[in-house]
Amino acid sequence: MKTPALIDATTRDVAEGHAAIVQIISTGQSLTERRLAEIPTEEWGDVQADITPREIVAEYLNHSFPTQLFEEYSDTEGNLLSRPVYDTDGNPVLCREAVARRDELLERLGSLPAIPTALDQIVQHFGTDRVAEITGRTRRIVRRNHGGTIDRFAVESRPGSANLDETRAFMDDEKPILIFSEAGGTGRSYHADLGAKNQRLRLHNLLEAGWRADVAIQGLGRSHRTNQAQPPRYRMIATNVKAERRFLSTIARRLDSLGAITRGQRQTGGQGMFRSEDNLESQYARDALRQFYQLIHSGGVVGCSLEKFETITGLSLVAEEGGLKDELPPIHTFLNRMLALTIDMQNLLFDAFEQLLAARIEGAIAAGVMTRDWRRWSPIG
Repeated sequence: MKTPALIDATTRDVAEGHAAIVQIISTGQSLTERRLAEIPTEEWGDVQADITPREIVAEYLNHSFPTQLFEEYSDTEGNLLSRPVYDTDGNPVLCREAVARRDELLERLGSLPAIPTALDQIVQHFGTDRVAEITGRTRRIVRRNHGGTIDRFAVESRPGSANLDETRAFMDDEKPILIFSEAGGTGRSYHADLGAKNQRLRLHNLLEAGWRADVAIQGLGRSHRTNQAQPPRYRMIATNVKAERRFLSTIARRLDSLGAITRGQRQTGGQGMFRSEDNLESQYARDALRQFYQLIHSGGVVGCSLEKFETITGLSLVAEEGGLKDELPPIHTFLNRMLALTIDMQNLLFDAFEQLLAARIEGAIAAGVMTRDWRRWSPIG
């Protein structure tokens, strides 16, 4: 998982005398408030309830997992289609197999250990005396350290001035770790300002990229500004789920096109924060994708035949005359379809695609068409 890997890296960063910054999107505030409303206030000093995203996942499985039975039929032109099945009273007929799968997932979810949100994990692990939290939360669950062997948690209220106080504590070098959400990504600066006491090297970790590249880019700019002792180092936190790179790719592409962060310059690879390979929507990536389709068509990807690829992705590659189509599915369609595959299949196909992309970029470098990136980032996870 991303958060435990980030916690380990942050522990090393702080031990080496650096300042750690964590950028997130979700705070879990609505979930916390909803669960606290169910707990008597007299129990807030020793919270025993499960306040984790597990409830959200369980709610999704209960209400959104597809359990309705579908049947096949042919339209007037002989096309084979499917439609939902209803009984004589108009009620949906449920598929027994789908219901069994849903119940199995719910049972498995209930047996898993409770995992708090990323924000809570970081605050509870390092403690509020070391973490400056810049979010919109008015209440949070914190760890009570009484020296016992069993973890105890309590509700802590946060004043309206919390964001200002926490920012000052970080910039005055009282707290070595800062974590901020979208609410803390505008109007504030966390860079190594020459006028601040904390001029340590910032290790800026993008833990959650979110869906909007402009918001992520704005957050990255909080730690890299003028009048600084030294620029930050950026780290894109990712899991081993290959298709997750689809979201980081959007940010890399936006940085390439907008030239954000450093004085409006437009340098290769998002001004050093990203590798050329991270922009999966570049011309190099599009060329590599066509090579990938050719590889699939020729049976060159072990573990995924052409027929299997078209079945699991819903993408059609073969023309009526038997060869590859002239108009093949574009890169964004390919990336979106990868998200719907199993983890093993995602990794299998992405490995083949990434090898082709890396080869094209290395070829461009060797030909002098592009220069090798200066990389100011390092991956975790």
